[in-house]
Amino acid sequence: MRRRVRPVSLALLGLGTFLLVLAPLLAWYVLPRAAVNPIDIDTTAVYVGTGGVFDADQVRTVPGQRITVTQRVRGDVADSERSGAAVWDVTTTVDTGRTRPAADPHGALEFMPGRWVTDRRTNEPVYCCHESPTFEGDAYLKFPFDVGRHSYQWWDDSLGSTVTLHYAGTRKIQGYTGYRFTGTVAPAKVGTRLVPGVLVGRPAAGQVLAEEWYANHGIELVVDQRTGRVIYAQVGPRRTLRAPGATKDAVVLLDSRKIAFDTATQRDQVQQARRESGRLRLLGGPLPIGAAATGFVLAVAGGVLLVRGRRDPGTSGLSGPTATM
Repeated sequence: MRRRVRPVSLALLGLGTFLLVLAPLLAWYVLPRAAVNPIDIDTTAVYVGTGGVFDADQVRTVPGQRITVTQRVRGDVADSERSGAAVWDVTTTVDTGRTRPAADPHGALEFMPGRWVTDRRTNEPVYCCHESPTFEGDAYLKFPFDVGRHSYQWWDDSLGSTVTLHYAGTRKIQGYTGYRFTGTVAPAKVGTRLVPGVLVGRPAAGQVLAEEWYANHGIELVVDQRTGRVIYAQVGPRRTLRAPGATKDAVVLLDSRKIAFDTATQRDQVQQARRESGRLRLLGGPLPIGAAATGFVLAVAGGVLLVRGRRDPGTSGLSGPTATM
């Protein structure tokens, strides 16, 4: 009696074994390499709002001005690959109706270049690649992966320090739910600026090294829980000048209660969050679980067929010349 191996049993056994090996690879190898900050990023976020802006020609603060903040983030791929970190160059411009659009961003009301360098997996600061400013904290342009329901230290470029943002529930942006974080910034001295003394109430002093103060009426960030991508941002900046040693503001340079992502930026951020979060969700659960379950069923089925085999009937009995009488 002979057994014949059926090709289908070998195919099922081979495919099942492959899926059983693939399942842990997806969870323990592919997923950690997918949940990283990108190095080839090139995105632009636009904030819009209204507020008071100091007009140098009129030498006064003009209320009700349209304010536009444009933030562009581009990855430095060469430095990223060399350092193993995510190296992002960031340019932020603040414009009013008079300065936007400007052919040269240096002609904006305010122009702030910078370089943000982070660990690609943890989002923690990395000091390796001429980062400027040297920031601290848990979050800035994005939050860490797998955002928790607790406070985070968010880096505020204008303040030059971190701000504690508290978890404040969830909020839907363009139909997509994210974690909401809020905070404020009390008035703080952030630098000095040489201005005519008359501007800060010191007319007899000629030029004065005035103190520049910054505060924020309210910060609100809505973040995708899985990826840490910011899908909505709202700030309320206030910048003022004070005479040296004074306790009261003399000049308001910028004051707005609300400057927030415009609709196009919200939609773009939500679209990317959906795509990235969906991919990580599949790699973190359904794909490896499905691969393991399917692989187990196929391997068992293939093994059973292989063991049973298929009998190939033969012949038995005597053979030889026919006897005659």
